[in-house]
Amino acid sequence: MTLKEKPGQAKAIAEQPHGYEFLGPPGAFVISFGLPLLVYVFTFLCNDISGCPAPSLLHPSSLTLDQLKTEVGWTGFSGLLNTQAVLGTLGYYLLSLTLHAFLPADETEGTELRTGGKLKYRFNSFSSAVLIMVGLGAGTVMYGAEWPVWTFITENYVGILTTNILISYFLATYVYLRSFSVKHPKDPSARELAAGGHTGNILYDWFIGRELNPRITVPMFGEVDIKAWCELRPGMLGWIILDLAFIMKQYRNFGRVTDSILLITVAQAVYTFDALFMERAILTTIDIIADGFGMMLSFGDLVWVPFTYSIQARYLSVYPVDLGVQGILAVLAVQGTGYYIFRSVNNEKNRFRTDPTDPRVSHLEFIETAAGSKLLVSGWWGRARHINYLGDWFMSWSYVLPTALSGYVIQNAVQHPVTATQTDAFFFRNSYGTYVVPGEAKGWGMIFTYFFMVYFAVLLIHRERRDEEKCRRKYGKDWDKYCELVPWRIVPYVY
Repeated sequence: MTLKEKPGQAKAIAEQPHGYEFLGPPGAFVISFGLPLLVYVFTFLCNDISGCPAPSLLHPSSLTLDQLKTEVGWTGFSGLLNTQAVLGTLGYYLLSLTLHAFLPADETEGTELRTGGKLKYRFNSFSSAVLIMVGLGAGTVMYGAEWPVWTFITENYVGILTTNILISYFLATYVYLRSFSVKHPKDPSARELAAGGHTGNILYDWFIGRELNPRITVPMFGEVDIKAWCELRPGMLGWIILDLAFIMKQYRNFGRVTDSILLITVAQAVYTFDALFMERAILTTIDIIADGFGMMLSFGDLVWVPFTYSIQARYLSVYPVDLGVQGILAVLAVQGTGYYIFRSVNNEKNRFRTDPTDPRVSHLEFIETAAGSKLLVSGWWGRARHINYLGDWFMSWSYVLPTALSGYVIQNAVQHPVTATQTDAFFFRNSYGTYVVPGEAKGWGMIFTYFFMVYFAVLLIHRERRDEEKCRRKYGKDWDKYCELVPWRIVPYVY
C-alpha cells in the first residue's frame, strides 16, 4: 500500500485530527520514564553476581532491600555512569556518523510528502556495518576474547546503557524544541510536522515526535536525517555487537562457546543484516512515512532494541545451554519459516510499489482507492492485511527457545560443594570459587529470556492496530471494502 496522496488532498490530510495514541499523555509518561527503568530491572535482576533472577526474589516474604542490593551489585546511582562508558559510546556514534557521511552510498528519494516534494536519503548502512564487523573480526583474531573492545563492553555495560538512555532523551528534546522553527504547513525547506505529533500537549508531542523528518547539517558530515539514521544505526548494529561481546564473555568464563549462543547470534545477525541490506525498504515503513521523531523512536532505536533484544545472549554468557543437533534443527526450522514469510511478504510489497509491471508481481490483484493508491487483495497480502508481522513473530521464537527452561543461581563452591553426580553445574574459567547451577531458579529466568517473544507479540498487534487506524483514516470507504476482501489481520483464519 502506498501513502501517496493527490496534491489537492495534501493540506487537508495533514491537518486532519488524529487524536492520541498509546493512551495519550499518561501512556507517553509511562513509556518514556517507565521503560528505561524496566531495562535497568532486566539488567540488575538477571545478573552474573548472584543469579537470574536474583535469589532473594524467589523468597519475597524474607526479601530485604539491603540483601537485594548485594545480590545485584548495586553500588549507588554513581555506578550507573562513568567517563569511559560515555567516551566509548560517543566514539561509536562518531564512527557510525563518519561512515554514513564518507562511504559510497545509494542516494534515493523518499515517498512524496503531504505538503509536496520528496526528500533525498543517503543509504550505506550495510557497507558501514560490514566494515565495522571486519574491524571487530580482525581485532578478535589478533587478541582473542580478551580484546579490549569486548571486555570494555561487558565491564561497562551499565554505563553504556545509561549513556544511550541519556542520548535518547537528548535527541527527543532537541528535535522537539527545533520543531517549532518549522513553517507549517508549507515550509520552503521541505520540513513538515507529523500529522499526529502537534496536539499541543508538551509531553505527548515530545514523546510521539512533533517533526516528521528532522534533519541537521553537521560540519564536515553534511546533512543527516536524524530519524532515518537512528532507524538502523547505531542501535540495530549495536544489538549484534552486544551479542558478540557476550559470546566472548562466555568463552572467557567457560573456555568454550555453546551452540545455543551461536544460534541466537546468527539468527539475530541474519535479521539485522537483512534489514541493513534492504535499507531502502524503511522508506515504506510507518516509522518514516507517518511517525514523527520523538522519545518513542529515539529510545526504541537506541536503547530498547540493543539492550532488550540481546538479553538471551547475555543470559547464555553466564549459563551455557547445549542444544545438540535436534535442538539446533528445531530452532532453525522455526527461524527459517519466519524469515521466509518475512522476506517474501516484504519483497512482494516493495516490488509492487516500485514496479507493478515486474513479472513477479504483475499477476497480483488489487483495488484502486480514491486516493490513487493500489491495495493488494491476492498473494501474501491477500491472505492477511499485515501478514508480514507473522514472519517477524516466528523469528522472535528462535531468539528465546535456545535458552530452554531458563534460570540459574550462582553459588560459592566452598559453601555448596558440587557432587560428582551434579551434571548441571558449569564452572567459570576464572570463577574464584563460584559455580552456576539451575537450582531453585530453574524456570524463573524465563521471565527475562522469554520476555522478548511476549513483548514482540504485543508490539506487533499494537502496531497493526495503529496501521489499521491510519489506513482507515486515509482510505475511508475503500479501506472498509479492502477489509471485506481481506478479513484477517495477521494470522489467516485466526486473527
